[in-house]
Amino acid sequence: MNGEQVWLMAAAGGAVALVLLLACALLWRNSRRLAARPADLEARTATREAGTEATATMERVESATYVITGLHDAEADVEAETVQAVPARIDGRLFADIVARESVVKAAGLAHGLRRALSAENRNRIRFEMKREVKRSRKQRRAHLKAAMRQIREDAA
Repeated sequence: MNGEQVWLMAAAGGAVALVLLLACALLWRNSRRLAARPADLEARTATREAGTEATATMERVESATYVITGLHDAEADVEAETVQAVPARIDGRLFADIVARESVVKAAGLAHGLRRALSAENRNRIRFEMKREVKRSRKQRRAHLKAAMRQIREDAA
C-alpha cells in the first residue's frame, strides 16, 4: 500500500467518523430537548388516557394553518375551503429511528461511492488522464516558448 492509498483510506475513515459524530450530536441534542419537556408529554398522555380525544382534535383544528390553493372567486373559495393541518410532533424514539435510518443510508451511499471511486480501474484511468494532461501542457509550453523566441528574433532583426 503506497502513501496515496493510505491517505485516501484515512480520509474515507475520517469522513465516516464525521458523519457518525454528527448523527450522535443530533440524537443527543434531540434527546435533551425531549427530556426537558416531561410535563408536556405527561399532559398529552393523560388526555389520551382520559378519552378526551375530541378536545385534542379541536385543539389541532384551531391551531391548523390554512393554505391558499388558488386565486379564484372569493365566494366560491369560502364554500370549498381546503384545510391542511400541521403535522403533529413525533416522539423522540421515532425521530431517533428516522435519523438513524437516514444516517445509515447516507453512510452506505458514501461508502459505495468511495469504494467505486477508489477502485483500481478508476485510479488507473485517472493516472492515465493526468499523464496525458501533463504531456499536453508541456507541449503547449514548448510551443509558446518557441513562438516567443521567434518573436524576439524578429523584433531584433
